[in-house]
Amino acid sequence: MSESGHSQPGMYGPGRRRRRRRDRDPGPPGQNLSGPSRDRDYVPRERRDGSEEPPGPVLPKTPIILAKPPAERSKPSAPVSGTPMEKPIMLIKPREEGGKSGTTPDAAPPASGAGVAKLEREGQRPTQPVYQIQNRGMGSAASSGAVDPVIGQTKLLPPEKMKHSIKLVDDQMNWCDSAMEYLRDQTDMLVVGMLGLQGTGKSTIMSLLSANTPEEDQRMYVFRAQSQEMKERGGNQSSGIDFYITQERVIFLDTQPILSPSILDHLINNDRKLPPEYNLPHTYVEMQSLQIAAFLFTVCHVVIVVQDWFTDINLYRFLQTAEMVKPSTPSASHDSAGSSGPEDGSEYYPHIIFLQNKARREEFCPRHLKDMHLIVDRLMAHSHLKYKGTLSMLDSNIFPGLERDYLGTEVNLFLLPLLEGDGDEALVRAGSGTTPLFSLLPGYRGHPSFSSLVAQLRSQVFAMSRAQLSHTILTEKNWFHYAARIWDSVKKSSALSEYSRLLS
Repeated sequence: MSESGHSQPGMYGPGRRRRRRRDRDPGPPGQNLSGPSRDRDYVPRERRDGSEEPPGPVLPKTPIILAKPPAERSKPSAPVSGTPMEKPIMLIKPREEGGKSGTTPDAAPPASGAGVAKLEREGQRPTQPVYQIQNRGMGSAASSGAVDPVIGQTKLLPPEKMKHSIKLVDDQMNWCDSAMEYLRDQTDMLVVGMLGLQGTGKSTIMSLLSANTPEEDQRMYVFRAQSQEMKERGGNQSSGIDFYITQERVIFLDTQPILSPSILDHLINNDRKLPPEYNLPHTYVEMQSLQIAAFLFTVCHVVIVVQDWFTDINLYRFLQTAEMVKPSTPSASHDSAGSSGPEDGSEYYPHIIFLQNKARREEFCPRHLKDMHLIVDRLMAHSHLKYKGTLSMLDSNIFPGLERDYLGTEVNLFLLPLLEGDGDEALVRAGSGTTPLFSLLPGYRGHPSFSSLVAQLRSQVFAMSRAQLSHTILTEKNWFHYAARIWDSVKKSSALSEYSRLLS
């Protein structure tokens, strides 16, 4: 008690009594907890909500934890209406007006469309970022920061597809610069050249290897094939060197026929004036052919020699002569000492493929094929050209019953049948006119179809190794300038001049 007669707060108040009650052991209901002088009946207390306290001992309740099942924890919950969402974490934000210097990220407008920001969810890895193509150097569009989707997509489009071949060297043996616009500054390219006599099907095969199929009309081929009128006149369709590059960056060079009688006839009958260093027309024709062959041996990764019968010994003599007059590989300059090219003094020689076009059924006989490989191997034994080890007909499942060592020394020889033999019109029906059942069956081919063989040849040519043409790595545009320099050196070659003097 205080001096004024009032009780001090906290000493005997309700809070004090409650603490004393908790310290005592609970007893049965109605038991006197304060002694005999304060005994009274037990009256159940009322709860705040108006309900009475149930009789009996008070048992502790089991706590209930309100949580979502594990399967639903990773799912994003729908936002409650009226509750502001937390600001998402921006993985990639497109460059808009609000993202310029001088403005805060909070003031940037939200992205829309393909530039919607990705939300980083808890427990999940961030998604793959989406990169936007920026419009740089496009005048007012670049200054305003707006991205033009049309201009942006054009930067990712493949190179322009050529519709037809163009001239690299014209019929006057002059270099042309029209191919430069189709070339790019990249080094992953393959250069394929074609040599052959007149009427062997060089342009047709080049078209089938580059862009066309046997089912298409030959008038739509990228390399113009010999027309029926030209065949009847005995003339040549191609002149000079034709150029074509595919979207896979494979350069094809189709050439005029070597040692062509039609070109010789044109020189004689039209009284065409010859260069002063050549006295006879046939000498000039042979020099033109050697220039083209020596040029291809220097600037091509693969050279295909086409013939339509097996075989002409003069063709192999011509190839060995062109190999002798081939320009030497330019030496590395002082500023390219760190290049990864071949060592100084080594000469470059391409892969050479002997393609037997219009092959007959008998030539697909394994024994005949073995003799052909043996003859080519002996004729090219002293050549530095890579004429074996890079192409195989046995690896193409063309002869499934033959083992790899059947041919002994396998050269780069490939056989193609007649183009008309792939259609049903040119096949001789088995048993026609006798039994209707057997008349519907095709005749015996003796070889796979023309289309399948062309596909096998294309895949093996494209898979050949791409050795470095010079001591420095060349891009497509650098190759063009390098080829122009080689062509100029071939025309002024002293070896060719000496050889023409011997022929005269």
